[in-house]
Amino acid sequence: MATNTIRRAGGDFDYDAHGQGYAQIRRTDPRIAALVHEALGAARTVLNVGAGAGSYEPTDRYVLAVEPSAVMRAQRPPHLVPAIHGVAESLPLDDQSVDAAMAMVTVHQWADLKKGLSELRRVARGPIVVLTFDGEALDRFWLADYAPELIAAERRRYPSMEAICAGLGGGASVHAIPVPIDCTDGFTEAYYARPEKFLDPAVRAAQSAWGFTTKEQQINSMERLASDLASGAWNGKYGQWLKMPNFEGALRLIISRPEDRKHR
Repeated sequence: MATNTIRRAGGDFDYDAHGQGYAQIRRTDPRIAALVHEALGAARTVLNVGAGAGSYEPTDRYVLAVEPSAVMRAQRPPHLVPAIHGVAESLPLDDQSVDAAMAMVTVHQWADLKKGLSELRRVARGPIVVLTFDGEALDRFWLADYAPELIAAERRRYPSMEAICAGLGGGASVHAIPVPIDCTDGFTEAYYARPEKFLDPAVRAAQSAWGFTTKEQQINSMERLASDLASGAWNGKYGQWLKMPNFEGALRLIISRPEDRKHR
């Protein structure tokens, strides 16, 4: 792990120290949100675990938000409910107390994946919806050629699809989510057709993966990218990406319904 990253009990990245810009960069993409909300079904009460600044929370249902980082809780916009302090591994809710649960790009932060997923099963009567990335598919993205250390770090962080499905009790379905070319959520693959965005330190600061690379690695990666963009070398290798309306990379939606889950 890079020396500029601090491991915390609530996750592997210190959002209290490095999460200030997330609300501006990591904004809900409405097309991805529509898939998440459809997966929640008819649920009227929804628990959002690792809620962060509130991305992908539905606004037409009663939401309970749990988030361990004070900095992330403070960035939640006023139209969303305040988030309470808590971690996935010890949810402050009764058994079967919510209609559905969601976990948006957070499971890789949990200290104990199996315990966290067990807690979701404990409190949710209905569907559990997890948005995450498949580490095995990360190298489909051209960024792997410029920042291999970042891709390697991400692959180590993300739990396998099999581990998540098993933790949810088996029977969960895994769906590849195409990333739209103008995606408004600033995760790395969102900029597959906007390579110049990675040259902005604010963009990289809102992507926790960069915290697992050294300063020297970041400088080297961005200098190579900037040089190739200026010379036209990037366009010569990857120009076709600029015309792709979407990119099917590593983004995954995992849906677990109660009828498919085994007993705890």
